[in-house]
This record gives sequence, C-alpha cells and structure tokens, in this order.
Amino acid sequence: MKYHTYDAVVVGAGGAGLRAAIELTDVASVAVVTKLYPTRSHTGAAQGGVCAALGNTEEDHWEWHMFDTVKGGDYLVDQDAAEVMCREAIDEIYELEHMGLPFNRTPEGLIDQRRFGGHTRNFGEGPVRRACYAADRTGHMILQTMYQQSVKHDVHFYNEFHVFDLILSEDGRAAGVVAYELATGEIHIFHAKAVLFATGGFGRAFRVTSNAQTLTGDGMAVVYRRGIPLEDMEFYQFHPTGMYKMGILLSEAARGEGAILRNGLGERFMERYAPTLLDLAPRDMVTRAIYQEIREGRGAEGKDYVYLDLRHLGKQVIDEKLPDITDFVRTYFHIDPAKDLVPIQPTAHYAMGGIPTDIDGRVVTDEKNTPLPGLYAAGETACVSVHGANRLGTNSLLDILVFGRRAGAHMAKFVKENDLPPLPKDAGERVQQMLDGLLKANGHESVAKIRTDLQRDMMDLAGVYRTAEGLTKMQGILGELRERYQHIGLQDRGSLFNAELVDAVELGFLLDCSEALVSSALAREESRGGHYREDFPKRDDQRFLSHTLAYKRDNGQIELRYKPVVITRFQPKERKY
Repeated sequence: MKYHTYDAVVVGAGGAGLRAAIELTDVASVAVVTKLYPTRSHTGAAQGGVCAALGNTEEDHWEWHMFDTVKGGDYLVDQDAAEVMCREAIDEIYELEHMGLPFNRTPEGLIDQRRFGGHTRNFGEGPVRRACYAADRTGHMILQTMYQQSVKHDVHFYNEFHVFDLILSEDGRAAGVVAYELATGEIHIFHAKAVLFATGGFGRAFRVTSNAQTLTGDGMAVVYRRGIPLEDMEFYQFHPTGMYKMGILLSEAARGEGAILRNGLGERFMERYAPTLLDLAPRDMVTRAIYQEIREGRGAEGKDYVYLDLRHLGKQVIDEKLPDITDFVRTYFHIDPAKDLVPIQPTAHYAMGGIPTDIDGRVVTDEKNTPLPGLYAAGETACVSVHGANRLGTNSLLDILVFGRRAGAHMAKFVKENDLPPLPKDAGERVQQMLDGLLKANGHESVAKIRTDLQRDMMDLAGVYRTAEGLTKMQGILGELRERYQHIGLQDRGSLFNAELVDAVELGFLLDCSEALVSSALAREESRGGHYREDFPKRDDQRFLSHTLAYKRDNGQIELRYKPVVITRFQPKERKY
C-alpha cells in the first residue's frame, strides 16, 4: 500500500469537484482523486445551459427562479437551500465568465439566455429566458474552464484511481479514502483532514440512460456502506428526450429554441397535459405524457417512441445553436433534423437523491442534520435538497457550481482549524479483502449478465411508473441478484489495468443504490415529482411532505427514517403548468 497526506481530498473531477478544489487551493494542499481523466467527467455531457436570473434578454428575478425550483421539485425542495442557490447564481455565472467561459452573446455583447423547461416569469405566468448557454455544449465548456483553472492553481490530480472506501477515525471524523490504482493494481491510502465526494449519479442501474458507463453510484455506495444514510433515493428523473433505444441525450435546449414533441398522429400532444408551458413543462410531467401517449396507442409507428420536431427551426438555428445534438442525430440515426422527425423516448438521467448535506456541503447523518466532521459532498452525488422530487433543467450545472464552491470554502475553513485525524491501523484492509475475494473467486456468474438483468428489471419495475406489486417484485429480484453476485467469477486475475475487477466492484455499488431506491419508493405511498405510484396517483402532503433517509444496517437490512422539508416562503400547492 502507498500512503499520501493532504489537507483535503476531493473525490471526482467533474464540475462540483473541480469548483471545490479551486476554492481550496490558496489555503490547503489538495488532491483530486478521479476514476477518469478530468475532462472525461460527465459534466462535459451536459448540453443546454446553466440558469441564473440575469435579466439580459427579458425581466427576471432570483425570487422567480426560487419559486420555479420549489414548484418544479413538487414542494420537496428545502427552501433555504433553493434561496441560496438562486440568489448566488448570478455572481457565480459572472465568475465563470471571468474565468473565461465562452458564453453565447446577445448583439449587445451580454451573456445570451434562452428558455428552459419549468422556468417562468412572475411566479408561473409564462416561460422566461433564464438559461445561459454556450451553444449546446455548456457542460463541456464549464468542465474545460474548471480544469484550466485547476491546472493554473496547481491542483494535484490522481487520474484513474478508483475510490472504494471512506476512512473514519475512531473519534468519528473523516480521515481520508482508500483508492485502487487501475494502472498498477496498487492500493493507495489518502490521509486527509477533510474529504469531499463529487462522484456523480448512478444512471447505469437502468437499461436506457443518458449516463456514461462510469456513473455507477460510487460515492453514494461508499458512504452508505459506512452507515451514512442516502436521502430521497426514490426520486429519479427520466429526461423526456433521449435518442430512441440509445438513451443519448437530446438537450432540452432544442425545445427551448422552439422544437415540438409530436405523437404518431402528428399531434402536439403537450397541449393536453400542460396548456401554458406546453413542451417546456417540467421533465417529470413531459416524460409521463410521452408514456401516456404510447400507452394509449399514439406512439410513432405503433412503437414505444414519439417524435421531436425541429424542422420549422431552420438549418441555421439548428447548426448554430444546437450543433452537438444535430451531430448525434446525423451520426447515429442517419437523418437530418432540419428535414426529418427525430425518434425519442425518455431516458434515465439524474438522481435527485444522494448523500444528505447542508448548504455548506457538510454531510449530515440523521433527522437532526448532525454533520459528520470533515466529510463533504456536492453535485449529483449529494442531496442538499435543492431539487426535491424533480430537478429543473439547467439547475444541475448551477448546483455543482454554487455548492461545489460553498463546500470548498467550508473545507478551507475546516482544515485551517483542525489537525490531521489519526489514521486507523486497518485503514486499507476492507478494500484489500474485497479485492482479494473477487480475484480469487471461482464462481460461475458473469458480472455483465447480472448488470444486464439489473438494468432491465429496474427499468421495467422501478422506472417511470411504479406499483407496490412491481417494487416488491424488484426487491425479490435484487435479493436474487445479490446472491448471484456472491458467486461471480473473473476471467482477468491480473493486477495491471484490470477493468473487469473494477466492473465487479461497480456492480456492487449499483446494487446498493438500487436497493436504497426500491425500498424508499415502496415505502412512499404517494406520487410526487419523479416518483409516480400508479396505485397511489395523488400527492400526500399529510404523510409524505418529508425526506426519506435510507440506512444500510450490518445485517443487510435497510432502515428508513424521515426528516421534515424546510419551508420558508412558498407553501405547497397543486402543481399546474
């Protein structure tokens, strides 16, 4: 084993991790430990924009943005967190601009803005232009800008190091992480005063997903195994417009520019479901509308997809403002969106739940929001909760920037005020035993086959539509998959670049995240945001205006607790668009 000592360790090199690292560099020694080369992180796949009430193209206010965030999240949003995010968004965008991000511009030279789903003027009257964008490559531009700034500030990177465990000191502080180096097979102990997890989501638990192969819930599962709860895991967002069968995202920016959803009959069917916002209604509503059209026989060609119609936008708008998604469609479908209808279906996209944190990124461990000293999380892997039951488009990039910065700032203060915690003598043993067990196992089960079965059944039984029967069945299937996982066998038993071994560990992480999701979803007997129960189709504020906390106990059972939603300005109302 190799040992490294830093003031702070950031796990993950997407937007949230890099934003935190930049905030730390002036006052602390910081290492970024990442399973990917930083610019391959999934932030780079975000397309449409990052929102802030700049008011550059029409009147806008952060209070309107906060209202939309709370309403869009079906009133499960913690409103103190939403206020922080929406109020600080404006300065954060200008900070990005000063760092060199090449935003699209208005003729006057201001940052250009466009419409996006669920974002409205004057508390819901109609759509507003709030999304700041760089064509449809906004996430890519943010990631490149953050990485450039990190290099400028001499951040130390450990690339292709997979973090498999969190180290806790005997007095209950975060003391570092244990990582596996892909190139050599060596185990590394990173000893630190503070640790931030910014490892993204777990979309690979589903068959059709916009998430990259690497999004396997690593950070969530690592802390979950250490007795820290996961919050609101039942709320998973399916983006309405994924490429048919592939799941590759076609940005909401297309609808922001005026694209229309059409069913197999050619109807603009969103007129039936959201007469005011139409195709720019929140994602959970549009996704269910698509499923409803398909269920009632109005899918395209009688199949399980509908169409995205961009033809009326014209070739110039499509090529200049939507170059990436245009390229995807031409490459994979061999059609021209300027002339042809594009086949789309909902795709598993974003986890609203994750590691519970406060507004400074500190991980909290119970209903009283008790922080675990030295442990932080930010981005999709965290749950502030600023997205509630359903995230609005462009709020994810804003989330990673605002709360990545805030977490980094609090970590900087923490490492100045605290000494290095003592490192347990057995810090790397759990990981060593786990890897030895996988490498020596002679089982007959295949990692790939178990993962394929998990993805198929999660999509069918715990996807957009859920029932008690289906979720109970999924619990049984997860038990069977867990048993099969105990009998896997690897073909590669080497130490150099053993990707099969990493796949096996990541499958365990996906099983953990799936178990937390299914247990939380079964207990929540209501429909809210991204969680839709056909057997409980109404929202139930009397019983379920609260956050779920799922704990993994030593006996393998999952314990559920609940904590109240923070409500400050906006009382829960029926959600209409």
